[in-house]
Amino acid sequence: MEIKEIISYFLNVESNILEISFRTIEDNDEVLRSDNIDFSVTEDYGFELVIESFDFFDEEFEDDEVVVEKVELDEEELIIFLNEYYTVNPHSLPNADFY
Repeated sequence: MEIKEIISYFLNVESNILEISFRTIEDNDEVLRSDNIDFSVTEDYGFELVIESFDFFDEEFEDDEVVVEKVELDEEELIIFLNEYYTVNPHSLPNADFY
């Protein structure tokens, strides 16, 4: 089992849960695997996945607007982490779902 591509990810900063969708090399393009992983596990495996953003020119928002911050992750490192994580925890690999 090896991760082929990341389809999408979202790090919920409040709950520290990484919501991720991906494909393995065994999956075809009609298949998707989704998982929720406690993001603190990445540090246990020695990975620093968050990319620092120095975007000083963000749009200005009104005081009453809710802003959901999207945390950017290094996708290459994320794939390496997932490969290691599912090698150590093979029973945690989500089943392939057709979408």
